[in-house]
Amino acid sequence: MSSLKSITPFVFGTTRLGHDDRPFEDRVSIALQAMESGVWFHTSHQYDNALDVLSRAFKENPGKIPKLIVKIGWHSILEIRDNIKLHLDQLGISSIEVGQLCLENPLKEDFEKGGKCYDDLQKILEEGWIKNWVLEVFPWTSQTAIKAIRNGFAERIIQGYIFYFNPLQRFASNTLWDILHERNETIIAMRTVSGGPVHKLRDVPGAAWKEYLQKRATEVAPIFEKSGIQNWTEFCIRFAHSFPQVISTVGSTNKSENLNDFLKASSARIEALDQRIIEQITLLQQRWSDELDIHAEPWSM
Repeated sequence: MSSLKSITPFVFGTTRLGHDDRPFEDRVSIALQAMESGVWFHTSHQYDNALDVLSRAFKENPGKIPKLIVKIGWHSILEIRDNIKLHLDQLGISSIEVGQLCLENPLKEDFEKGGKCYDDLQKILEEGWIKNWVLEVFPWTSQTAIKAIRNGFAERIIQGYIFYFNPLQRFASNTLWDILHERNETIIAMRTVSGGPVHKLRDVPGAAWKEYLQKRATEVAPIFEKSGIQNWTEFCIRFAHSFPQVISTVGSTNKSENLNDFLKASSARIEALDQRIIEQITLLQQRWSDELDIHAEPWSM
């Protein structure tokens, strides 16, 4: 199992802190609110000006700077080192708790065949810039993880796997999903609520950013309704934590009321959903993976 023992059951995702649909100062306030709660944060320089928001918040309350999961990539070890330095410098921190390893060629190919990158990534751990590596997975990159695991390479440095996992999305292929469970690998689930309440995704035009999410919401809404759980956020957090390998779920917001929902649902002991609900959604996700996910073009879903 992973050494990520101190991770909080909910991790505050900062994607929406970079969205200018809300004033900068309001987004700083949300970051400060999340910092006070003690949860870990997930961030990336790709999230518009989210790092600017966090930098301000960290300066305002340096005693509450959270542990971070940071997206680190992409094409070479040099680029990875530059990416690490960018985040450390902009956020004014000395190390990153978890590096979310994002691989593109030629680094991806080297990783698949157990190449020199493993020694290089291990050296970064030894230098202390990153304390743990987890591997980012998408449907279109699941084969990379499968090859590295089956050939015994991944276990040299990878402490867990991080991907979209919620009632409407499971961005690990069926084969990879089975391998992760057989090996009892650590999983960090991303995109907790799939982008919003299931009824909104089903019924409001444009709420689901892709048609497939609207269709999936149509299938999952009756399961949610029959569960007796009134709050979609609670349902989703309990869904993720119904799987023993999942140690945390990452959800993003720039609204105080939504953050409070996340914190409330994850503050006490999280109760697993009824096994029948898990079985129903698992069957749907297996079908969705075969029908759409593994055939999807990169970044198309």
